[in-house]
Amino acid sequence: MHLQMIEIKNISKSYSEIKALDNIALHIEEGKLFGLIGPDGAGKTTLFRILTTLLIPDRGTATLMNLDTVTDYKKIRRQIGYMPGRFSLYSDLSVQENLEFFAQVFNTTIESNFEMIRDIYVLLEPFKKRKARDLSGGMKQKLALCCALIHKPKILFLDEPTFGVDPVSRKEFWDNLKKLQKTDNITTVVSTPYMDEAALCDEVALIQKGKILAVDTPGNISKKFSHKLFEVKTNNNYKTLLFLRKMDRIHSAFMFGNSIHLTLNNANEVTGLTTELTANNFEFSIKNIEPNIEDTFMELMQKE
Repeated sequence: MHLQMIEIKNISKSYSEIKALDNIALHIEEGKLFGLIGPDGAGKTTLFRILTTLLIPDRGTATLMNLDTVTDYKKIRRQIGYMPGRFSLYSDLSVQENLEFFAQVFNTTIESNFEMIRDIYVLLEPFKKRKARDLSGGMKQKLALCCALIHKPKILFLDEPTFGVDPVSRKEFWDNLKKLQKTDNITTVVSTPYMDEAALCDEVALIQKGKILAVDTPGNISKKFSHKLFEVKTNNNYKTLLFLRKMDRIHSAFMFGNSIHLTLNNANEVTGLTTELTANNFEFSIKNIEPNIEDTFMELMQKE
């Protein structure tokens, strides 16, 4: 049985009239790769700041390893790693100097915990004398992760770590997280607006407007979708989308890449739909598909 590493009980936080978090409750087990999934402004960063002891909630409590984030913040800070959304290392220091500085802050050395960062550091080593400000986005990300791991934390918090990073670096980053989980049993909490990254987590929480919409494995969340889903491809998706949204038979219609995902008030109305599209001179194809996490997220948002 896994040990419970993080427990959040009825956390709420407001900024003036804006409610950033509304009665959040979650628990995260040891060794899990947990994803907090939601768009910008959903409350992800506020929750991370509370969990990393940088912000005090208005109501509710949060404990990490049975330590309270308000009263035990000094003990917690020695046992967690935090990579904020914005690059926050020292730009005028080199790669090596940044690593040495963060190791000294935690009263350790690079050498003593090198095994934890080895796979990431080998990619940085050719640039170890380069100033942090002169690194590419992907290399800055790797350096920030190394600095967050240098003291061998038990829990790692990563706030939108792949934002603005190229696809190759994104894949490398997630590969590194999986290795850390497997070799060091580190508990990792990562926030992201990218739904494709949600599928890489053991468990995810969908968050919107400060509220948790669902918590489960990625596969189980996809199964929560309550309608039969259709994919429509046309010669003009935007024009088709506007047309579909005016139809009484349509329950929902959203653009997904180069296609439209739609649901009907009655799944048996698909013949009527194709007839109407044909009558209005749309060139199209339509097929039934399996929903993914993003489909479920969009459906849950509509219910709020």
